[in-house]
Amino acid sequence: MTSSSSPSQDAKRTAHAYPEGLRADALMEEDVAWSHEIDGERDGDQFDRSERAALRRVVGLSTELEDVTEVEYRQLRLERVVLVGVWTTGTVQDADNSLAELAALAETAGALVLDGVIQRRDKPDAATYIGSGKALELRDIVMETGADTVICDGELSPGQLIQLEDVVKVKVIDRTALILDIFAQHAKSREGKAQVALAQMQYMLPRLRGWGQSLSRQMGGGRGGLATRGPGETKIETDRRRIREKMAKMRREIADMKTGREIKRQERRRNKVPSVAIAGYTNAGKSSLLNRLTGAGVLVENALFATLDPTVRRAETPSGRLYTLADTVGFVRHLPHHLVEAFRSTMEEVGDSDLILHVVDGSHPVPEEQLAAVREVIRDVGATGVPEIVVINKADAADPLVLQRLLRVEKRSIAVSARTGQGIAELLALIDEELPRPEVEVEALVPYTHGKLVARAHTEGEVISEEHTAEGTLLKVRVHEELAADLAPYTPVSAG
Repeated sequence: MTSSSSPSQDAKRTAHAYPEGLRADALMEEDVAWSHEIDGERDGDQFDRSERAALRRVVGLSTELEDVTEVEYRQLRLERVVLVGVWTTGTVQDADNSLAELAALAETAGALVLDGVIQRRDKPDAATYIGSGKALELRDIVMETGADTVICDGELSPGQLIQLEDVVKVKVIDRTALILDIFAQHAKSREGKAQVALAQMQYMLPRLRGWGQSLSRQMGGGRGGLATRGPGETKIETDRRRIREKMAKMRREIADMKTGREIKRQERRRNKVPSVAIAGYTNAGKSSLLNRLTGAGVLVENALFATLDPTVRRAETPSGRLYTLADTVGFVRHLPHHLVEAFRSTMEEVGDSDLILHVVDGSHPVPEEQLAAVREVIRDVGATGVPEIVVINKADAADPLVLQRLLRVEKRSIAVSARTGQGIAELLALIDEELPRPEVEVEALVPYTHGKLVARAHTEGEVISEEHTAEGTLLKVRVHEELAADLAPYTPVSAG
C-alpha cells in the first residue's frame, strides 16, 4: 500500500501492487509449498490438508443447467471484495499493517481482494463508519472494480451496516463477521463447531433484519378468546426468540463437552503430569512447533486460523520427565468478544497449565503488537499467574536486529525455528528447567516384587539415580508427597 502520512489526506487508496507487499507479510509464514520430502518428517501425515483442498460434490445447486437435480462440480467463484478501514490513532504504518492483516483474513476466507481504502478520522462515523461523503466515494470504487462485498476493519453497529449498504449497494460485513466465517470453515470437532455456532448466533442476534409491521404476526389461542385478541409476535421477534432458545441449547451442549475435558484434566492432575500450553498469534507457527516437539502430525498451512481444535500430546523432557503439550486456538488483534466467550472452555487449557509457551512470529513487521494482543486475551481468560516462556519462532527468516531486540526486552525468551530445528534442543532444556519439580527427595530400596512403585517413580517423579542390586532397585528420586509416603517403608537403613 502506498500512501502519504499527511493528515490532510482524508482517504487513501491502495495500488494494485498492494497484495504482493504487505499482505505477504501479514500472512506471517514462509511462502514455501508444503512437500512430503521437506516437511514430512517434521509435521507427520497431513491428512487434513488433502481433505481441505478436495472438491466437494454437491447435488442440485447449479442454476446453469436445465435439470438442476443433476450432480456436478460447481464452478468456484471467489467473492470480490474492497477493504475499508478508519485510521484513528498510531502511525500510517500501523494503519497499513492493520489493513494488510484484514486482507490476509479475507484471502483465508476465500475472497479476492481488489482494493483497499483508509479514512483518516478522529473516530468512526456513527452513521456510515467512514462518513457520508467518503461512503459515496466508496460506492464509486465498488462500481469501478466490480466488487460484490465491502469488508470494514472494525466491528460495525447494526445501524452502520444498514446505512453503509444503502449507499454502496453491495453486501457489507465487518471484521468480526469475517473472523467468524473463517472459524466456521475450519472447525472440525463437535465442540469446535458448537462454539463457532454459538458465537455466530451471539453476533447475529442484534443484527437481524425484518419489515416490522408488514410481516405476519402470530395470533394466540387458535380461534381467539379472552386475552388473545390483537397482534402477537412479529416475524423478527419470533426469529429472535428461536435464536435465544438455540443459544441456550448450545451453551448446555458445550457445558456437557467441557465436563469430559475436565475429567481428562483431573486424571492428569491425579497422576501428577505437568502440562504445557502453546499460545500465540494466529499463524505464528504453533502447530509447526507442536509437530517439531512431539511429531503430532497436526495440519500446518500458510493461512490464518488454519487449526482451531485444541490438540493435546504427550511429551518427554531431556531428563525423562513426562508432560503434556497442548496446542490452542490462535489469537488476533481485536479478537471478537463473542469468540472469547464461546471458546472460553477451550482456552481454559491455558489457564490450567503449569507453563505457557507464548509463540511469536519473529519475521513479522511488528512482533511486539502480536505479544500485546495475545497477552490481552490471556488476561481475559484469567491465566496471568501462569509462568511464560516467549518462543520467537521463524528465527531463520527474521531480521537479526529484531531478534536481538525481542531477546533483550523479553527476559524469559528463546529464538527457534520450527522449520529447521534451530533452538529446539535449547527450548526442551528450558521447558525441563521451568516445569514444577517434585518437592520431596527420597532414597528407597524397592523389592523387585513391587515394580509398580518403580514405574510410578519414573512417570510421576524425577529419577536422580537408579541401581539394580540383589535385594531390589535402589532409587534416588524427587517425588510428590503422596508417592513419597508409599516409598517410605523401603527407605534403606543407614550403616550407622
